[in-house]
Amino acid sequence: MKRTLALTSIMLGLCLLLWGGTAHSQDPTQPDRPELLGGQTTIFNTTPNAFGQQVPGLERWDSLYFFVGNSFFNQNWVQAPSSTTARDGLGPFFNSRSCAGCHFKDGRGRAPNFDGESPTGFLIRLSIPERDIHGANLPDPTYGGQFQDHSIFGEIGEGTLHIEYTEQAGTFADGTPYSLRVPTYTIENLTYGEMHPEVMFSPRVANQMIGLGLLEAVPESTLLALADPTDTNQDSISGRPNWVWDYYNNRMAIGRFGWKANQPHLLQQVASAFAGDMGISTSLFPADNCTTAQTNCADVINGGVPEISDDDFLKVVLYSSTLAVPAQRDYDDPIVLQGRELFETTGCSNCHVPTLETGVHLTIPTLSHQTIHPYTDLLLHDMGAGLADSRPDYQATGSEWRTPPLWGIGLFETVNGHTFYLHDGRARNLTEAVLWHGGEAQAARDTFLAMSTAERDALIRFLRSL
Repeated sequence: MKRTLALTSIMLGLCLLLWGGTAHSQDPTQPDRPELLGGQTTIFNTTPNAFGQQVPGLERWDSLYFFVGNSFFNQNWVQAPSSTTARDGLGPFFNSRSCAGCHFKDGRGRAPNFDGESPTGFLIRLSIPERDIHGANLPDPTYGGQFQDHSIFGEIGEGTLHIEYTEQAGTFADGTPYSLRVPTYTIENLTYGEMHPEVMFSPRVANQMIGLGLLEAVPESTLLALADPTDTNQDSISGRPNWVWDYYNNRMAIGRFGWKANQPHLLQQVASAFAGDMGISTSLFPADNCTTAQTNCADVINGGVPEISDDDFLKVVLYSSTLAVPAQRDYDDPIVLQGRELFETTGCSNCHVPTLETGVHLTIPTLSHQTIHPYTDLLLHDMGAGLADSRPDYQATGSEWRTPPLWGIGLFETVNGHTFYLHDGRARNLTEAVLWHGGEAQAARDTFLAMSTAERDALIRFLRSL
């Protein structure tokens, strides 16, 4: 009983978000080591399980509950009623049967490789232009806030997603050709009628899970200090926070998680994923993912209210908060060092800020006071028309995206068997990912285009070392 109350303090601690302590390094007498991407919680692991390790220094019970959270993260949920009462209640509509179905090995999802292949950690967000009282766009009235192509027995999935790519050719300044693939998305065979005539949709791939608790522990004051919404320093970079609704604390808060920074903390991020991706209710979001147009949906037998207990849910939050960041590889290689310098001089680090410091994490002490190197500012930036989804999300415009952390990107191929990048996986490698940058990153992209082959290779080699 005592341990349950201590674990529940994860939720109580969110009343004091986010996190108010003064940020300083873990040991000011020691020089910073940028290869320790997760500070003193960094691990040294380059295997296919590199993203699935717990941070060093967890307290004994948290270390044990990490493995319970891992079990709930990886095992499939089933349709209710079932003898597996702790894991029933899937659907009625869903994108995946488990968290790991999107975040395989705690890593990154991808779009289908060919027409008809089931997505692996890929989904479509839906909304219409109207907004609620907190500034969030309303979901599609017929299909909700997320297109779900799977359903439990007795229901019919919402439709079929198709993706087509066309090639867009270009040339570097030294004459080297390249090609970018431009995706076109269509949703067909809709089973519950037409979508709203002004529906907006945005494709998303699931991100890697590492280091999330460290990012949650970065003080709000740090993010506000990095923001420059009016570009007062005239560097053409105008990052700004996305202010979103915090359902637990009943107030507006800075968004930190999601491709458009639309989630303020991991409690809400995990609860949203349970609801949207698997149709599993929590105490935070207790309603089934049904719309009034899906007439049979509300009559489906559920797995209880909530379908995952608070205690088990919080163990998944703990697990998601404490996945360790692997160290940078080949950090002292001369080519990698050259690439790091180019990363700075090209201006990439203006948004992909190399170093942040965590404050006090109220429930996981080992995450406190860490000097980390996530290569993000967690802010929104306009990335230009090429990457725009034309779908606002709270204060994020249709061309704004949160700067994604770069730690771990060089291990995607090892962990997940692919090298697809950006919010919808359109970039087939890191070179293509850089070339898709526009808007506030246009100057950096133009500098990359003008580089020699050796300089480009050095920059990419640096990115692959992270």
